Amino acid sequence: MTAFDARGLIGELTVTLDVDVLVGAYADRDGPPGDPSSVLAALGENRIGVGAVASLRAALFDLRSGNDEVLTLPGVVPVGALDLRDPIGSVREMERLAARGVKAVRLFPDEQGVEAGFPSVRHVARRAAALGLVVLTGGDVRRFWQPFSGLEAKVVFLDTHFYHLGDFLVVAADEPGFHTSTRLLNSPDALETVPADRLLYGSRTPHYEPLVPLLRLATSGLKPEEITAVAGGNARRLLG
Repeated sequence: MTAFDARGLIGELTVTLDVDVLVGAYADRDGPPGDPSSVLAALGENRIGVGAVASLRAALFDLRSGNDEVLTLPGVVPVGALDLRDPIGSVREMERLAARGVKAVRLFPDEQGVEAGFPSVRHVARRAAALGLVVLTGGDVRRFWQPFSGLEAKVVFLDTHFYHLGDFLVVAADEPGFHTSTRLLNSPDALETVPADRLLYGSRTPHYEPLVPLLRLATSGLKPEEITAVAGGNARRLLG
């Protein structure tokens, strides 16, 4: 008996820019080592042309050296990781990265034990908006939309679950800069429910199975031009 190969359903779909890629490993859980060469290879194996890459080392251990490593990686869109446990240092890091041409920063509230109502989150959100940076953020969208409200911020919620999609749609209606990753929107009609210009493909390579969101997008009811936008066009528009 031959195992079913889901890749056959993907057809010719290629992702031109994936907004959710990490290098490095989690110290407190099993998983891949996340060394840059293997991460970049995994992107190619899954027909992902370019990744917006952030560093777990920066997020969890050493902000500056982790971000500097990402800046040296070839053929990626570098994303600056921030540490919400150190809002003052994170603002300084944002300013340093923006001066070097970085267009996006990433927040790791769950990994850092930070809640949406902490003053640090609003402080970082305000400065990111003022600098014109796109914010890629983890966390429950039902709470983490609040620090970004009213700032005209450009935000991509990386952990929007299809159970919480209604909440995202409600808040995004009043915030034109709010977008969501496709990673956890795997229920029937989830992708089709969101305006296509608010959807960005995210895989969380190598700490998630990239085939799942790729397959869901390929078999969705979106129009071909909408699929192209979700698979990288929207991310390129946001990230310049």
